[in-house]
Amino acid sequence: MTKPGTIYGVGLGPGDPELISLKAARLIKSATHIAYFRKAGRPGQARQLADSLLPAQAVELPMDYPVTTEIALDDGAYAAMLRVFYEQCVERLLQHAWRGDDVVVLCEGDPFLYGSFMHLHRRLIGRVPVEVVPGITGMSGCWTASGTPITYGDDVLHVVPATLDEAQLCQAMQGADALVVMKLGRNLPKVRRALQTVGLAERAVYVEHGTMAQQQVIKLTDKRDDNAPYFSMILVHGQGRRP
Repeated sequence: MTKPGTIYGVGLGPGDPELISLKAARLIKSATHIAYFRKAGRPGQARQLADSLLPAQAVELPMDYPVTTEIALDDGAYAAMLRVFYEQCVERLLQHAWRGDDVVVLCEGDPFLYGSFMHLHRRLIGRVPVEVVPGITGMSGCWTASGTPITYGDDVLHVVPATLDEAQLCQAMQGADALVVMKLGRNLPKVRRALQTVGLAERAVYVEHGTMAQQQVIKLTDKRDDNAPYFSMILVHGQGRRP
């Protein structure tokens, strides 16, 4: 009986190719099968990030999302479509693993922090060997780009997805010493209002494409429009005890 291959969820870090770990680079360079998520018709951020490391002979397995922003997150159809999609992705990866092939799944940031790979991971565990390689998180890249530590002393850091409704955002932000708001995109106007409600708007910093060539870091109050790409975050830096 053929020994099953291992499926690796490999974190690529926040966007700067030089922040890919040595272990991640080694696995990618030796990979025979490379899988990655992408929006249909696009090359995919993870694929682009790892481009210089991919072996020419590697079999590529793009996984095209059936939906991204076309349907609201709270629409039942969104969850249903993604559920089917992840099941299909898992079956596709298993076919290769059961033949004895290792598969490297490229993951932006860290695979276990708001990443799509976690939806594959829970469906794969116990069926074939699975290994996760951590990556520098997008939030770490963004607060480093801001040039200011995110926490001091006993500051408590709150990490909040911008996809929450406005009341939930306010509740999650309330009393935060330091704050990271992820998944901005079209949610920026709602996040602005929530920050104003809890009195954090003046301290908020907007970071777009942190660590990437097109990086932008400005105070949120200086951002005049509500356009925010997927790779953007809002930070509120802690003000705790400083030795």
